[in-house]
Amino acid sequence: MKKKKILDANGKRKFGIVDSLAYAAGDFGCNMSFALKGTMAIFWTQFMRMDSILYAGLLILVQIWDAINDPLIGTIIDNDKKRKYKRGKFLAYIWLGSLGLLVAGALCFIPWVKNSEPLVKAIVFVAGYILWDAFYTIANVPYGSLLSVISNDPADRASLSAWRSIGSMIGNMVPMVILPMIIYDSNNNIIGERVFIAALIMGVAGFIAFQFMIRNTVIRVEENVTVSEAPQKFNVIKAMGNFMKNRPAVGATVAAMGMFIGMQAATTAVTVMFQSYFKNVAISGIVTMFAMIPIVAFTPLARKFVVKYGKKELSVVGAICSVVACAIMLLAPITPDGKGLVIYILCQLINSLGMGVYSTVSWSMMGDAIDYNEWKFGTREEGTVYSLHSFFRKLAQGIGPSLALVIMVALGYSEINAGNQLFSVALNMRYLVAALYLFAAVMQFIGLALIYNLDKKTLARMTADLNALHGANATESAENGEADAQ
Repeated sequence: MKKKKILDANGKRKFGIVDSLAYAAGDFGCNMSFALKGTMAIFWTQFMRMDSILYAGLLILVQIWDAINDPLIGTIIDNDKKRKYKRGKFLAYIWLGSLGLLVAGALCFIPWVKNSEPLVKAIVFVAGYILWDAFYTIANVPYGSLLSVISNDPADRASLSAWRSIGSMIGNMVPMVILPMIIYDSNNNIIGERVFIAALIMGVAGFIAFQFMIRNTVIRVEENVTVSEAPQKFNVIKAMGNFMKNRPAVGATVAAMGMFIGMQAATTAVTVMFQSYFKNVAISGIVTMFAMIPIVAFTPLARKFVVKYGKKELSVVGAICSVVACAIMLLAPITPDGKGLVIYILCQLINSLGMGVYSTVSWSMMGDAIDYNEWKFGTREEGTVYSLHSFFRKLAQGIGPSLALVIMVALGYSEINAGNQLFSVALNMRYLVAALYLFAAVMQFIGLALIYNLDKKTLARMTADLNALHGANATESAENGEADAQ
């Protein structure tokens, strides 16, 4: 006998574990495409033998387009209010993006131009990245906005954000552990052809995950909210101005930018550190996965802790933990042996717990920032608020690795030496990694503790005000409908 669905007051399927699993699958799909991005610098500088400074410049170039692309897509989505979609506009755009991502990720790792002229390599890299980014943005921007329309309950949103973190972790951890064992040879050098094949396989896995999400997501909050009596024409400049006045959005964005500049910058340096300092790049993924244990342990408790203490409050405590752990990582005697590796792992355990507390609720905090925009300025602008947040994140993702490569070259790194850098260079990478992680932790603290202003009490007041407003608007719309019918 088929189990009867439990419906809420509006006739929608009641929020439950299916919603959380579906939303987690969405970020798994995104990360099946995104996870290989951290390998790009090693692939293009060590395997393709592109000059590191040239690569850094090209990465900044495509990342600027990447960042601009997000608010463009966001405004298109926000303006798309007349067409009707069977499952809603957000899911329709996600479906289109997921289709392109089937093969787009592999376009960034085409290995057959390795012996071509530098100009040809540059064109292949830029063209492949732009195509990948276009489809990734079409899927990722509406995916981030989707959280705010699945439910308006703070606890539900905390659950969605936590499960998104789980989807992200699994989507990152699977390739993080397996890929280093596959794409590097016994001399710690990368094998480009294997990276290309892996990207194709991950594209298929991501597409399947997206389809599961689309089929199991229920929209419970009106996507196109009109607060004023007369609908106003969408104004992009005004929306951007509102974003800059939206303290929760700015605070969460500063924290995310700092985290991405530091963490993304550290990615390449970490790989070189394991190649030439610890002399075993194959275990780098296992070490990183082990460091994620605190995040995995905390995620199931996120909803309960958020209800009791609040998102901002928890995130600030996590940021303090990260600052302390990264300071120890920088100053502690991490030697190139088993003892040093243990110290490094312990520091990363504490750091990942601090970062994990924020990452677990970060998307829920952006959902609240979208509500804050409506609360303060009268318009929701889901796509624009999220896409501007994503704009600055994308800038950070380009600035971080590019800046790191410039610093690495200044510290002696040479792409020609590949996985066998001089010991002095490897030692420099060990300190650079710690410094970059510390920068990420400090910026996270500044964004969450000093700028983000939706503490538990303020969030409760905002939610109550918006619920009352939406209830009043619904009543007014019903009365107008009855009047029109008469």
